[in-house]
Amino acid sequence: MDLNTPHDATPDQLAAALVQLLDVEQIDVDLFRGARQPGGEGRVFGGQVIGQALQAAQRSTEGEKVAHSLHAYFMRPGDENFPIVFRVVRDFEGRSFATRRVIAMQRGQPILNMACSFQLPEDGFAHQDAMPDVPPPEGLASEHDLRHALAAEVPEKYHRVLLRPRPIEMRPVSERSSVRPEPGPPIQHVWFRLAAPIGDDPAMHRAVLAYASDMRLLGTAMVPHGVAWLTPGMQVASLDHAIWLHEPFRADEWLLYTMDSPWAGHARGLNRGRIFTRDGRLVASTAQEGLMRRRKPSPAA
Repeated sequence: MDLNTPHDATPDQLAAALVQLLDVEQIDVDLFRGARQPGGEGRVFGGQVIGQALQAAQRSTEGEKVAHSLHAYFMRPGDENFPIVFRVVRDFEGRSFATRRVIAMQRGQPILNMACSFQLPEDGFAHQDAMPDVPPPEGLASEHDLRHALAAEVPEKYHRVLLRPRPIEMRPVSERSSVRPEPGPPIQHVWFRLAAPIGDDPAMHRAVLAYASDMRLLGTAMVPHGVAWLTPGMQVASLDHAIWLHEPFRADEWLLYTMDSPWAGHARGLNRGRIFTRDGRLVASTAQEGLMRRRKPSPAA
């Protein structure tokens, strides 16, 4: 199933396609292959590499230890014309914790390094941030509808990427125009969920959240500057990405992604995220630094 399948793809098909994409194949001991996205073009989406790398690390961990954090560095853009090979290194295996290192490779070159930590579940002191008071998802427009409404203002060369059906349904609390962005506070709130229900495998739900956590986060640092990914001359890319997994959740139920950016400078922006369930449980936290460079137009010949 092609995630770029045109507009007749059903939510069930889109969800199944993402599960298939993230379900890495074991080809040797601690060596896995992540499928390419059929029909994909250009650079691999960073969330795909993170989700597949997390799955490779989870597949190498025996027993009841559960992934609780990962830290990834993007080194080279992935190419959607090729699968990705993931090599897992078992750095530590203790009674309570285990750590794994994952190197994602394409055509003999590393494109991502990731460290992932696992813990045997146990009880302890507990506290959390309060969930922001925002409107529920049912009364908000979907990103799919917002993108279609914007299509007439977007150059045709971007239509295939802009309008393709997506496996993650997103409903922003307040939408910014990618064509005419206005400066504002560096804060975003977005509801998201997998397009259709999937099975009960917690590892897959963690991989889907890892995939979705790379969506919109980088754009938070651009909000105060009145620019977006479609702004002429903008060069935008993720440099690193971290996720802390706090509590169990289902990625096919509504989750609130609340994001802020405390700093930007030197062509980089720092972004932070918190992910809540509808009943207010903080289930994950994220952080990402990204490249956000605006190139000056070339002088006329």
